[in-house]
Amino acid sequence: MPEDFDLSGSLEELEGLRWPAPPADTTPMVRNVYALRRRPVATLEPHELARLIGQDVGLPWLLPVAVDILRDTAPKQTEGGWFDDDLLYAVITRKPEVWATAPELAHELEEAVTVLTDVSRHVRQDIDAFLSALPRDEA
Repeated sequence: MPEDFDLSGSLEELEGLRWPAPPADTTPMVRNVYALRRRPVATLEPHELARLIGQDVGLPWLLPVAVDILRDTAPKQTEGGWFDDDLLYAVITRKPEVWATAPELAHELEEAVTVLTDVSRHVRQDIDAFLSALPRDEA
């Protein structure tokens, strides 16, 4: 995962890869993903990040942004504040291989999700699956 990058860049700019126009008969979701790739990362809302991450698009750049959001909002959830389950779900359900390439980011996410108390049973199961898949240091 890139250390520091300019959030004013789009995924197309950050990746150095411009996707062609989506096929004419494609679904609205696919058209939306193509359009979101052209927007500056800094302008993406949590639900848009969730859409892209859920499709495994731009993970090296979007996961750090999403983990920052989750880390910042998780403590507020216990106080009755807003917490985005869609973004959480998109992030914690990425394949273990993704997290193996970003162990520090996985640890940050682990810290954020361990403070969550008021989540649905299904989200709790996904959190537990994420946590159990994390590699543990042999001490």
